[in-house]
Amino acid sequence: MRGSDYSELKAFMTIVEQGSFTRASVQLGIKPSTLSQLLRQLEKRLGVRLLNRTTRSLSLTEPGAALLAKLKPAMLAMEEAVSEATSLSGKVAGMLRVHTSRIAAELYLQPFLADFHRRWPEIVLELTIDDSAVDIVSRGYDIGIRLGEMLANDMIAHPLGGELREVAFASPDYLDRHGRPQTLADLQHHHCINWRYPASQRLYNWEMWQDGRWVAVAVKGPLIVSDRRMGLNAALQGMGIGFWLYDRVAEYVARGELELLLETFSHPFDGFYLYYPQQSVASPTIKAFSEFFRAANSTLKPT
Repeated sequence: MRGSDYSELKAFMTIVEQGSFTRASVQLGIKPSTLSQLLRQLEKRLGVRLLNRTTRSLSLTEPGAALLAKLKPAMLAMEEAVSEATSLSGKVAGMLRVHTSRIAAELYLQPFLADFHRRWPEIVLELTIDDSAVDIVSRGYDIGIRLGEMLANDMIAHPLGGELREVAFASPDYLDRHGRPQTLADLQHHHCINWRYPASQRLYNWEMWQDGRWVAVAVKGPLIVSDRRMGLNAALQGMGIGFWLYDRVAEYVARGELELLLETFSHPFDGFYLYYPQQSVASPTIKAFSEFFRAANSTLKPT
């Protein structure tokens, strides 16, 4: 296989995995125009169209689907072989692809990125910040960070940062106008700020602790967001009652800009985990990343 053949095939597979030329070009670190050229070269060489593409969508043709079915396991096997060879050398270097939610990135990675680079200057980190739950193996990631309740059983997983706690909160202005809820049932008479989990059609039900068990509370209100930071800002403006991690609202509570509500119904839960496939356990680069960020976050206290 010529080097250009590999580049073309990798470009094709990445376009399909990412679902767009823009995201695929970011993933590969090349311009969208270069990516389009690689795909055209591959289709010309094979003499078939692999993708049906419009300005809004991409879909596989029959030859494209057949190629992908054979190509994907072969590509993964090649990348695994390269990773194993690097592991045997013991060298801590190379590209490390990490998939993480936005909040986990902000809490557990962002504060320590510069320190990590100083400790391991030959590792290139590629961080994909995405709140969707994905299969990191099929998507080509080396490491993932997600909540413990969402982990697959066949992964090596390490806790990162300890337990978390979600809390209800509102601005003093809102509480002066609408009163303070005392029970979970009271929430039905308040303006609540809803959150829709990415790629889901359903609204997130607030998870509260009552009589020794978790209960899901469906709320309603004037705003639905996909970004919880926007929901926090709306609560600060007096638009309604918000619900998010205590870590994200503690500073506003300390300044008197928000007040916590229904605290007896707030309970700690299993937090985020750093995880990776079992076959990657021998990788010195993955080991370096895992040990560094676990140690860096080991002083964080449950909230």
